[in-house]
Amino acid sequence: MSDISNRIKPTDDRVLLKGISEIDTSVSGIIIPETASKDRPQKGEILAIGPGKMGEDGNRIPMQVKVGDKVLFSKYAPDEINVDGEDYIIAREDHILAIID
Repeated sequence: MSDISNRIKPTDDRVLLKGISEIDTSVSGIIIPETASKDRPQKGEILAIGPGKMGEDGNRIPMQVKVGDKVLFSKYAPDEINVDGEDYIIAREDHILAIID
């Protein structure tokens, strides 16, 4: 498989993400699958970023995130895509809620 960031180049203020799944465990040790999780932000790693959106003055607004950042993003805002059997997410930068250290 070729590098996805060479094949998909986000436009404007969009980012290409690979979701990071988590396995939650209840206090009693029961594993809670991701599909049963509450409405909460999702985690992902940025694989590619667009050039930034255009400001009203005609200049590009630089992106605040970079490739490799791990981020929290809104659950229902981004679009999911499938490329060669792999799931990816495309989201606007303003759907990113935080960068995770």
